[in-house]
Amino acid sequence: MGRPREFDIDQALDRAMGVFWQKGYDGASLQDLLGAMQIARGSLYKAFEDKHSIYLATLDRYDRTVVDAGIAFLSGPEAGDGLTKIRTMLESVKSDKARRGCFLCNAAIDRASLDAAVETKVATMLSRLQDAIAVALKRSRRGSRWSEARRKSTAASILSTYMGLRVLARAGHSAKALQAIVDRTLEAIS
Repeated sequence: MGRPREFDIDQALDRAMGVFWQKGYDGASLQDLLGAMQIARGSLYKAFEDKHSIYLATLDRYDRTVVDAGIAFLSGPEAGDGLTKIRTMLESVKSDKARRGCFLCNAAIDRASLDAAVETKVATMLSRLQDAIAVALKRSRRGSRWSEARRKSTAASILSTYMGLRVLARAGHSAKALQAIVDRTLEAIS
């Protein structure tokens, strides 16, 4: 039987995610990751093969924590109009005072076109988010009367707006400018 891991894997992945979030994949060195994760090189290689496998594991961690939470909020059984939930999701981008953006957006921009494994993970997360938005639309007064095709196409538009808002927030757009986009988007569908 092997020795137990000497570090908390989720905590180490959260720290590695912070490095990738700040520096991007190419800018993050193995030394940066070791320092942030607070593990020795040998422990790193026992848990992960290389920088690429750490990056994929951080995407999985983001999916299990942030993306799953967003999906649960949008499509969960708790009371509330679906459009209100969508508004809350869109307006949440204004709270990114550190201008970190979205790890999923960053992965889509930074790595997805260069790495098939990243592309697959990004596409899966985006698809799941879009499906959750469609569920929220179905649970809205107006969207409940729409066809499935219309809900899907509207969900795709909302997801595109959300991803764009995350990029704009990271680029420093004002909360007022972001709110105007949210308001116009929701006016167009309600």
